[in-house]
Amino acid sequence: MKISYNRDQDILMYEVSEEPIDYAEEVGQIIVHFTKESKPVLLEILDASEFLGETTKITMRTLDETPVEVLS
Repeated sequence: MKISYNRDQDILMYEVSEEPIDYAEEVGQIIVHFTKESKPVLLEILDASEFLGETTKITMRTLDETPVEVLS
């Protein structure tokens, strides 16, 4: 797996395979590229800094569902 980030375009890319890309599907801020056999090859997260910030807020909770405050 290769992970790269394009700071200028704010895109985070996860390359999970080196197989040839046949098509892509976009769902919200995520574009998934697939092979002809529908195996994922590349995931692109658009507006990655915003996406990861929101994801972090959602996942950072205590076991009793109390939100964890993140100070920057």
